[in-house]
Amino acid sequence: MILEGSVEDIIFRNDSNGYTVAVLSHGNEYTTFVGKFLSIHIGENVRLNGKFVSNAKYGEQFSVEASEVIYPSTIAGIKKYLASGLIKGVGPVTAEAIVNKFKENTLDIMEFTPLRLAEVKGISEKKALAIGEGFNEIKKMQNSVMFLQNYNITTNMALKIYERYQENTIEFVKQNPYRLVEDIDGIGFLTADKIAKSMGISEDSEFRMRAGMLHILGENSDKNGNTYMPKSVFFRNLSTLLQLDEDEFKPSFEKVLSNLVFDKLVTTFFKHPHDVVMLTKYYFVETTVAQKLALLCVSAQQNNLDVTNEIAQFEKLNNIHFDESQKQAIKSSIQKGVNVITGGPGTGKTTIVKCIISILRQQNLKVMLLAPTGRAAKRLSESTGEDAKTIHRGLEVDFHKDVGKFVHNDTNPLDVNVVIVDEVSMVDVMLFSALLKALPRDCKLILVGDKDQLPSVGAGNVLADILSSKVINVDYLTKIFRQESGSLIISNAHLINNGEMPILDNSSRDFFFDEKSEPEVIKDTIVDMVTKRIPNYMKIDTTKIQVLAPLKSGVLGIENLNRCLQDVINPSSVTKLEEVVGATIFREGDKVMQMSNNYDLVWVKRDGYMSEEGAGVFNGDIGYIHKINRQTGEITIWFEDGRECVYPRTEVSQLSLAYAITIHKSQGSEFDVVIIPLISGTGLILTRNLIYTAVTRAKKMVVLVGEKKNLKRMVGNVYTAKRFTMLADFLVAAHDKAIELFG
Repeated sequence: MILEGSVEDIIFRNDSNGYTVAVLSHGNEYTTFVGKFLSIHIGENVRLNGKFVSNAKYGEQFSVEASEVIYPSTIAGIKKYLASGLIKGVGPVTAEAIVNKFKENTLDIMEFTPLRLAEVKGISEKKALAIGEGFNEIKKMQNSVMFLQNYNITTNMALKIYERYQENTIEFVKQNPYRLVEDIDGIGFLTADKIAKSMGISEDSEFRMRAGMLHILGENSDKNGNTYMPKSVFFRNLSTLLQLDEDEFKPSFEKVLSNLVFDKLVTTFFKHPHDVVMLTKYYFVETTVAQKLALLCVSAQQNNLDVTNEIAQFEKLNNIHFDESQKQAIKSSIQKGVNVITGGPGTGKTTIVKCIISILRQQNLKVMLLAPTGRAAKRLSESTGEDAKTIHRGLEVDFHKDVGKFVHNDTNPLDVNVVIVDEVSMVDVMLFSALLKALPRDCKLILVGDKDQLPSVGAGNVLADILSSKVINVDYLTKIFRQESGSLIISNAHLINNGEMPILDNSSRDFFFDEKSEPEVIKDTIVDMVTKRIPNYMKIDTTKIQVLAPLKSGVLGIENLNRCLQDVINPSSVTKLEEVVGATIFREGDKVMQMSNNYDLVWVKRDGYMSEEGAGVFNGDIGYIHKINRQTGEITIWFEDGRECVYPRTEVSQLSLAYAITIHKSQGSEFDVVIIPLISGTGLILTRNLIYTAVTRAKKMVVLVGEKKNLKRMVGNVYTAKRFTMLADFLVAAHDKAIELFG
């Protein structure tokens, strides 16, 4: 639907994201409209494309999807337009004088012969030129936005593009729309390709091949976790994406790839049995990790300190007994520059870490405990009694610098002697690289994790690569020690990990199986368990219960489960404000999760009269919607670790409802109760380590709902998607070099 008229009043405007609430005068009617505008002024004539929506608090409003400025043609309209403060230095008095002089020709004079404005009393030639420049700048910006909106680019994205290219926006995009893929974060190949096709750019354009290559390598890392691709697979995927015959266009592919290598965006080399193609950033990241680990191995203080007495003292004070593998893990961690401790649940990793910390404290060493997520850090802190932080908070995000910059780095290392990282299996290679850069050269590094957990969501396979390199000491823990009487969570987890079916007789107090076959019945059962049965049985709040599902879509995917759980746990109410983003309704009180790293979002953490400020909200952080500002679209989140963060409307899409989350997103977290739907599906996803990861997330209870045959398939499915990474190879080479140089 299209409305055309004059902007009568601006009720609200957020200049940071362009969100505006204003009144349009059209005919004899006045309509409130809402939307995002790069600039908007009272008196502007606009054409608005959108639809009417009903808001419980504010009534009917016109929601704008695209807009166009229509320059006024009448003397009265031009006066009102210029008097709005649109142009710096032109107020109501100056506007009146200019229009009285030039009448209907005013805007043409301002655009094409601005020096003539000096004919108006009180306007110098310098001011006349400034007015002309200001008017032309606004017109160029508005023209650029309208041009981009023709290709279904949002106003917010159009602003990002204009900020990058300024007055050259239209020229640059027409010349090569594929440059958007490289220059603008958030513009992907498919969007650029759609623009290019509408402009008639050839399908075998080298611009298109270049953008396609970067797109494939980016998707390969972001979605599949790989840091490189075999060249043959790379060209095959490129041929499919571009719909160009590989044999016919291979010479062109090779030429474009060579240009990307020359521009240092891509790195290629041979690794038996194939050629490797990888984004240069991952080449540098993995080589940096390898070199730093190798240096820490030889540079951190190596000693043969006998800590047998200290271990015995710790055993006596804590009334425990370590077996030989646990004692060796403690000794290796004290003696080695870098040491890895890996084992499943109940094998004593936490107790070992507590003993290591105790011994290090006796040596007056500064120890820092880190974990990848807020939940993992909180759990580490509670289990050890020591202060633990997320890796991001330990490095401190520097929000005065570019995105992703940390206060602590190779030029400003952490003031520590030992760093212990828990849940290392879920640390991606980019974050691990940032951490290693911030470690002093003589710092000890102790990595703790479960090798059988799922790999990191981000690119890389850090723990698996370190283990396979065999150049860093690893202590494997296999014996189960923590197993309460009548508990099955830990023993069933190990049965699953060993390829055996868990015990499903429902005789325990913490591991239950509810056999159901129909997806709709399974869904209804899960909703009933979360909202009624388990809270009543365990006398706990629903916030302590987490549904972990293998997939996003489908009846038992998290998207549908979240909608169903939201309807019961936090139903619509006239007292609760809502914000609709895409297909998701966010409501005050909703449980939500951050779905990507955002280094710019500022948060505050209050503790009585004290408060701490910082920046950065990270993938997997869980919180609750405290407040929605309907006028601005801002959403205030209270995270579980006490941080309070205000999300601008433009950033809300980074959130997802979190009554149900994917098993992948649950890594590093621990919940009182975990409910897992057992579904049928592809063996590429429904694997043993997926169900193992889900079960090991529970502290007090696991409930499986579904068919036993689906559980059996998962337990028997040892498929693990191979990740193409170079870290193990680089680590072997770096370690050999370090030994050669330092002995």
